[in-house]
Amino acid sequence: MKNPFRYFNSSPEVIRLTVMTYIRYPLSLRQVEDLLFERGIDICHETLRFWWNRFGPMLAAKIRKYRLHSQSYSRWRWHLDAVFVIVEGYMLMIMIVES
Repeated sequence: MKNPFRYFNSSPEVIRLTVMTYIRYPLSLRQVEDLLFERGIDICHETLRFWWNRFGPMLAAKIRKYRLHSQSYSRWRWHLDAVFVIVEGYMLMIMIVES
């Protein structure tokens, strides 16, 4: 199989990072652009959109395949809730893990 990243100037790790950030979290393209700029990666949101159109289906298929494969071994569902409260002027975080 040919390398799908062969004609791009950016490294495959940067492309995967940007596309997976956009897939994984409910962020807009401009928010992902700002997030990556803070970490020293300067890309345009249009470049991210192009990468998403090109590599998104490929990476989503890998995620889907992994999820289907991993579900056959375990049926555990973990839920994490976090609440921030202020007690006597101090902000505390309470985390609840449910199985």
